Amino acid sequence: MSDFEQFHCDFYQSNYTIDDQEENLYGSRKSQTGENPPTGAFALSEKLLFPQSYTGQILQPMYSPDTLSHLSYADGFDEEPPLLEELGINFEHIWQKTLTVLNPMKPADGSIMNETDLTGPMVFCLALGATLLLVGKVHFGYVYGMSAIGCLAMHALLNLMSIPGVSHGCVASVLGYCLLPMVMLSSSAVIFSLQGTLGTLLALFIIGWCSLSASKIFTSALAMEGQQLLIAYPCALLYGLFALLTVF
Repeated sequence: MSDFEQFHCDFYQSNYTIDDQEENLYGSRKSQTGENPPTGAFALSEKLLFPQSYTGQILQPMYSPDTLSHLSYADGFDEEPPLLEELGINFEHIWQKTLTVLNPMKPADGSIMNETDLTGPMVFCLALGATLLLVGKVHFGYVYGMSAIGCLAMHALLNLMSIPGVSHGCVASVLGYCLLPMVMLSSSAVIFSLQGTLGTLLALFIIGWCSLSASKIFTSALAMEGQQLLIAYPCALLYGLFALLTVF
């Protein structure tokens, strides 16, 4: 044998055998099963398996402060007002205002009429333009333009005549709701022509109806007793413009 082979055998020679390895392996397992585990490791495993101790009863869960705050926050949604009420749309008030306009002799409720509700006026202006469109008159721009100018003029006039004053939204709401009889006049123009004696008399009646309803609501909302005729005159001029659009 050469020197290189002799060096190779001496270098890798060892007394360690496979039996010794198995012995050490089995001995370590026995020591692990026989000895008690450390206390810290057992406590750590308990924390991992049971993060919180349950102190409640069966079918009676335990609530933490975070859970109670979350539940109170969730119950708050049930106490919120409906979406339509948040948007300012109240169908009961709309119906009451419509009945007040349709019956000029009925006393108006000033607390309801003082609200800035523009849902009904927008619907009535759109209905007036739509009925005029059925006759062949495209006057949507005239309807909205005259409504805006009339609201600004009436707002300035009422602020000069009344002590408490009035807002733009209240004026627009009252004038828009009182436009409902004018919608009836434009609807009748679809059935028969208004260019005649009957149409003129009907238009004058509708103008008086609209101006009487508007002046009654303004005097009730602004506490302007004895000034209804003074308010009815400019209202009649405004609704007379809408009547001219409908008749001619």
